[in-house]
Amino acid sequence: MHLLISKKIIIYLLLFCFLVTINNISLTNISFPKINNIEITGLNINERKKIESIIYDADFKNIFNIDKQYLKKKINSINIIDQFEIFKSYPSTLKIFIKETKILAQTKRNGYDYFIGSNGKLIQNNYSASDLPFVFGDLDLNEFLNFKSEIDKSNFEFKNITKLYYFKSKRWDIETSKGYLIKLSKDNVEKNLNLFVRLSDENKIKNKSEIDFRQKNQIILNDK
Repeated sequence: MHLLISKKIIIYLLLFCFLVTINNISLTNISFPKINNIEITGLNINERKKIESIIYDADFKNIFNIDKQYLKKKINSINIIDQFEIFKSYPSTLKIFIKETKILAQTKRNGYDYFIGSNGKLIQNNYSASDLPFVFGDLDLNEFLNFKSEIDKSNFEFKNITKLYYFKSKRWDIETSKGYLIKLSKDNVEKNLNLFVRLSDENKIKNKSEIDFRQKNQIILNDK
C-alpha cells in the first residue's frame, strides 16, 4: 500500500515538472512589439527629432523595458525643455508631453549667441536677431532670474527693457526703450523701479537720460 502511494506521488511530481517546463517555454517564446510610434507634443520638429533619436538609440526591447530615469536625464539635457511627462500607450506607443521654457532675454558667451530661459538654462540661438533684451556682462543665470523676479514684483514692465548690464558686484543697470539708463542700487531694485515709474508718470525725468539710484537716499539725474 505504501509503495503504491509513493509511486503516485512520483508520477504527480513528474507531471508537475513537465507542465511547468512547458509553461516556461511558452512564456519565453512570447514576444512584445518594439516601440514603433512616438508621439511628442509641445516642440518644433527639430527638437522632436532629438527626442526620437534618444529613444531609438537607447534600443529598448519593448514598451515594458523602458528606463524612465534614463529618458528623463537625456530629455532634461535639451535646454529648451522646462517640463515633460512620459506615458506608455500599449502595446507599442510612447507619448511625451513637453512644456517649453519661456525665453526671457539673449546674451553672448564664449563668442556664441544664446537665449536665456526661465528654467535657468542657456539655449543656443541659431536664429536671426531678436527683440528680446540683451544682457551684457559675465552673467550668473541665478542672479538674472532673481533680478527678473524683482522686476516682476515692481510696477516697471520688463518688456520696456532693451539692454541689461550685470556687474560682478551683483548690481544691474537697465537701458529702456525710451532711452533711459537706470543705474540701480544693489539691494533695493523693486523700490528703485517703483520710484522711476512714479517720476516718469509725473513727467519729472522727461529731459533726463540717466537716473542713478546707487547712492543711498539720493537720486542723481543727468540731462540728455
